[in-house]
Amino acid sequence: MTKKWTLALGAALGVAFTSGAQAADKVTLQLKWVTQAQFAGYYVAKAKSYYKDADLDVTINPGGPDVAPPQVIAGGGADVVIDWMPSALASREKGVPLVNIAQPFKKSGLEVTCRADTGIKKPDDLKGKTIGVWFSGNEYPFLSWMSKLGFKTDGSPGGVKMLKQGFNVDPLLQKQAECISTMTYNEYWQVIDGGFKPSQLVVFKYEDEGVATLEDGLYATEAKLKDPAFVARTAKFVKASMKGWDYARKNPDDAAKIVLAADTTGAQTEKHQKRMMGEIAKLLDTGNGKLDPKDYERTVTTLLTGGSDPVITKKPTGAWTHAVYDAMK
Repeated sequence: MTKKWTLALGAALGVAFTSGAQAADKVTLQLKWVTQAQFAGYYVAKAKSYYKDADLDVTINPGGPDVAPPQVIAGGGADVVIDWMPSALASREKGVPLVNIAQPFKKSGLEVTCRADTGIKKPDDLKGKTIGVWFSGNEYPFLSWMSKLGFKTDGSPGGVKMLKQGFNVDPLLQKQAECISTMTYNEYWQVIDGGFKPSQLVVFKYEDEGVATLEDGLYATEAKLKDPAFVARTAKFVKASMKGWDYARKNPDDAAKIVLAADTTGAQTEKHQKRMMGEIAKLLDTGNGKLDPKDYERTVTTLLTGGSDPVITKKPTGAWTHAVYDAMK
């Protein structure tokens, strides 16, 4: 072999080894809902190259009404999913071994919004009323709350009637229900945009009623978490994501614009996303996303107090881990 060919081969191998060493680790994230400021931290981390700087190639898959994150991850369609803890723990009890690896959201944004002209002023006034409720795992906090109030949810006398609510606010606007489910950062403002003034509404926040459960946590499966390489990769992902959330909290308008740029449907508006980001910022953990065991225990206690129909029937074990947080350090 000539010296010239030897040098060429060496250069080629050098390029191959270099590109291989620099190949970014792939991570697929499944969102709980469509592209919106609820997930701004992840879109910011991608747009600002926080993931790229951590040698990660992150794919963010939007959710929707027909997408159930536990089913997606169970089928191998994602490495990490975003879900509410009631849904995640219920799925775990049913055989999908989800584990909470980080908790970017500290507070709950869930609430029930009622028309003031119905005479509803306090929770007891909900008795005998029709209330719009989201299903597909989102009904669990509501069922826990009704159990605490002692209200049946089958429409029988002395209880409440649940109306399966679509992901809109039509039941309230069209007076099909006295109350509906809303999020502080989304549907409440849709009601306002629908012509209601705040004074015409009565709002019950789950946080205020003592039945708040954790929302928008990051979950992986037990099997994958047994792999040290996966834990290390996920630690880089969580760390970069929390950097994205920190930026979004401090720069809400810019974060909203980043979300809009990522929305391929064109369904979102700048006004709504800026407003949403402002409300989301109030719910975020200002630290590193480390799950507080006390918040977990509170959520579990709430879910277990479902009377004859609890969300979960026994206290979970192994449903959360700080292994990813420890690897971040």
